[in-house]
Amino acid sequence: MISLDPFEVAMLNVLQRDGRRTITDLAADVGLSATPCARRFDRLTESGAIRAIVARLDRRALGLEVEVFVQVRLGSHADDTPERFIAMVGRLDEVVACWSLTGDFDFMLQVVVTDVEALNDFIGGTLLKFDGVRDVRTNLVLKNHKGPAKLPLGHLT
Repeated sequence: MISLDPFEVAMLNVLQRDGRRTITDLAADVGLSATPCARRFDRLTESGAIRAIVARLDRRALGLEVEVFVQVRLGSHADDTPERFIAMVGRLDEVVACWSLTGDFDFMLQVVVTDVEALNDFIGGTLLKFDGVRDVRTNLVLKNHKGPAKLPLGHLT
């Protein structure tokens, strides 16, 4: 973990809300001039605290009507099944996030597809055909009330 000053924490908070801020606007937001703000921005990027500045897209506006969380249980952990599964998931555009879990299931996938038929094709035609998958459980997202969330940075101040 890198050490951050109050200006850098403020910069991160602003950038989480609006990554398109220019250095000049960002500097004004946090009470710095442009040059020291640019130096701090470069340091945050080089340290890995800022991984990327990306656009947050609206899935429904783009025709992706179905969002699902899929829990996956593998049949074995004694071989390379988990590694092969992770590699396979990394190649699937429908999977927008993947987490390893403790508990009854091994992985949680966040999946986004156009419709229920596409979900059925994805589950039956892709996930369940992977020879290491033993079981899946799906949870359809009805409405997203919060998220994707910005990170809480209160512990840095």
